Amino acid sequence: MLCALAGCGEETVRPVEGGNATLGKRLVEQYQCTSCHAIPGAAGASSNVGPPLEGFGKRSYIAGRIPNLAPNLVQWLVNPPAMKPGTMMPNLGVSEAEARHMAAYLYSAE
Repeated sequence: MLCALAGCGEETVRPVEGGNATLGKRLVEQYQCTSCHAIPGAAGASSNVGPPLEGFGKRSYIAGRIPNLAPNLVQWLVNPPAMKPGTMMPNLGVSEAEARHMAAYLYSAE
């Protein structure tokens, strides 16, 4: 995993405990995340208000300063303003269980 985080060229999907990428894709579409982000494979309106999430699992940081680790991503999806006050990412009322699935999907999206 450290190699994947450091970008050593091995492509692995970051594991998310209790996360199911298939359910996560459905939740990403249900919460209409594509209304702000371009997300590979997710259906819905497409926008670039927020950053595109292509290759999200390969990024080092969430929102430019939070280490991109599964527990951090789950908490970010549950309540973004609590992790980065002033962020434009709203609190959508995502439960922690839903966030684990969504994180698994975002880490699997190419």
